[in-house]
Amino acid sequence: MSTYSCRPTPLTFAENLTSHFGGGRIYIKREDLNHTGAHKANNVMGQGLLVKRMGKSRVIAETGAGQHGVATATMAAKFGLQCTIYMGEVDVERQRPNVFWMERLGAEVVPVREGTRILKDAINEAFRDWVANMDSTHYVLGTACGPHPFPEMVCYFQSIIGQEARRQILEREGKLPARVYACVGGGSNAMGIFSGFMDDPVQLVGVEAGGEGLDSGRHAVRLSSKDASVGIAQGYKTYFLQDADGQMKETHSVAAGLDYVGVSPILAHLKETGRVRFEAATDREVVDALALTIRREGLIPALESAHAFVQAFKEAPKLSREDILIINQSGRGDKDIFTIADAFAADKDVTSYVVTGQDAEKASVQYIIDGKQSMTVLKDVRTLVGDAIAAAVAYLTGGTPEQTNTYNNGAKDVPAKPSEVIAVDKANVQSAIIDSGYWPASDFTGLP
Repeated sequence: MSTYSCRPTPLTFAENLTSHFGGGRIYIKREDLNHTGAHKANNVMGQGLLVKRMGKSRVIAETGAGQHGVATATMAAKFGLQCTIYMGEVDVERQRPNVFWMERLGAEVVPVREGTRILKDAINEAFRDWVANMDSTHYVLGTACGPHPFPEMVCYFQSIIGQEARRQILEREGKLPARVYACVGGGSNAMGIFSGFMDDPVQLVGVEAGGEGLDSGRHAVRLSSKDASVGIAQGYKTYFLQDADGQMKETHSVAAGLDYVGVSPILAHLKETGRVRFEAATDREVVDALALTIRREGLIPALESAHAFVQAFKEAPKLSREDILIINQSGRGDKDIFTIADAFAADKDVTSYVVTGQDAEKASVQYIIDGKQSMTVLKDVRTLVGDAIAAAVAYLTGGTPEQTNTYNNGAKDVPAKPSEVIAVDKANVQSAIIDSGYWPASDFTGLP
């Protein structure tokens, strides 16, 4: 992992945020610099070695935010394994960048259209696949949930985060932190960093997805609200958001990776014993914390990670300058570009580049059809989605759309490399695309 996945990841002193709040000294554990942009690689590479040892040829996984899916697809590419990723249809749409990379890495991404069409349902579908194909297939479960040995195994592989953070803060400050913060969805990143400080006099704080508020009914808070109760589902016992009949409730979070209906049974135990304190952060608080972190430190945490930042920011001013806080930045935020841009109420120039899925592709085709007499069209129109994403990332991070090839509903036409395009006349555009079989002819009814 030291040569493939940037381990150990840095522990960064957030000097500007520390000055801004005027309290405890804030450090950030940079799991966003891990390969694939999140902590997920720690677990999947470990499970990948087990797959090789067991002689299996195929892996499957669930994913919500897409980070675990990308990590699993990366591992499968590295080890030469077949790969299928199950992802709720809602998450496929809001995490399109990660879907794009999973497919490019060779994975089959299966949108799950049953139930609430989010992470819970993707896990259900993965289990169905696994029990039908267990001889050849290993389920790379991405969080510290599910049947034994998954919770314990995932915690073990993720414990490298806490081991590194403990060693790094002692080398830098000569003492342990007062508090350690992590977001909590299923629990893999939280257990990863908490494990390094479990036997130390350090407060451990898990932050759940408060969504639109605890009183709204639209959240994913299992351990810091009264809305959850103990139940058994998906092979394990823990706190679930369920009704009196044991039916799972719908959840909500601005962060796709946190809107899970259950939580790690290990974290549930740590709640009951009082070893870990749990809080909740609302969507609005998360967006505000993200904006502050971007502007003050030049860091872009994932929306999931930003939940931990919220609680740390609330508590930092109350601590002394001698106190140290560590926040686990479990992933990077470029995967969230569409959601973040919408939440920031981005100006028209930016939002013209922020489009997703088929809408991006259809808008691109419409622009071509309405455009000049002679245009260049990508051989595979589906890659226009990638171009739209690249343009949005470039624009929002200080670059310009002209740096990428973009056909986007009135945006400038920037030709791609000659090897990637074919020249066609306006009159032939429709037939060329319809012949590809990607869109039905009915999509073009009424167009010139």
